[in-house]
Amino acid sequence: QVQFLESGGGLVQPGGSLRLPCAASGSISGIHAMGWYRQAPGKQRELVAGFSSVGAINYSDSVKGRFTISRDNAKNTVYIQMNSLKPEDTAVYYCNTPISSSKGYWGQGTQVTVSS
Repeated sequence: QVQFLESGGGLVQPGGSLRLPCAASGSISGIHAMGWYRQAPGKQRELVAGFSSVGAINYSDSVKGRFTISRDNAKNTVYIQMNSLKPEDTAVYYCNTPISSSKGYWGQGTQVTVSS
């Protein structure tokens, strides 16, 4: 089973940008459905950006127009570019597949804090 290692988080001011990479332990070429999730304090984990099983890209309404998901299969890495960050984007960010997430398998995530 492929495992994921998220990185790139940190403290950023409102309106700032961050790019988070997620490195997979194995090939992601055959993994079509995967995405970026986040969990804010006191809230449930939510999917914010993802590739569907048929190759479509979807975003939650809260990040649409600000976040962009991408992938580099040659590097076995998935990225999320986050622009115009808001304090409400503060959360731990994870990448995962729908199958692994349904089984409760999660990486350590990376903390993003948006604050002045």
